[in-house]
Amino acid sequence: MEITVRRTEPDDYKALHRIFSGPRALAGTLQMPFPSAETWRERLSEPPEGLYSLVACVEAEVVGSLDLHTSPTRWRMRHVGSIGMAVRDDWQGKGIGTALMEAALDLADNWLNLTRIELRVYLDNAAGIALYEKFGFEVEGTHRRLAFRNGEYVDAYSMARLKP
Repeated sequence: MEITVRRTEPDDYKALHRIFSGPRALAGTLQMPFPSAETWRERLSEPPEGLYSLVACVEAEVVGSLDLHTSPTRWRMRHVGSIGMAVRDDWQGKGIGTALMEAALDLADNWLNLTRIELRVYLDNAAGIALYEKFGFEVEGTHRRLAFRNGEYVDAYSMARLKP
């Protein structure tokens, strides 16, 4: 199976709608349930400055998404990027997250000159934590009651990867 990572295009809105409609993918994000396809179309039509949005494809089908947010107008934080990622429920555990992380970190390290990449991950997302640790991310702290999900508050780790 060949995984291709490319920049997100406006026409990918239906695929992103499908990814974020999956209960497992949704549970790992701060997105609200029942997203509309129109909301995704609007988000992709005019991305903000400093956002690098990638998708992972298998046989031209979009199965994962990763956003790398930078701060081009915040001069003291231009070296920092933050990551948010989701993989479609039926493609989790098949290397999609690894492919997205490899592409995002190549972009961050070799093109954007970012020296700090940070993210948040829920404590119950063992697969996500393992993936991030594989790429050199370390837990820097715990955000207690960061989000309200499925009727209860959940904690999340703050993780970061520093490039020397």
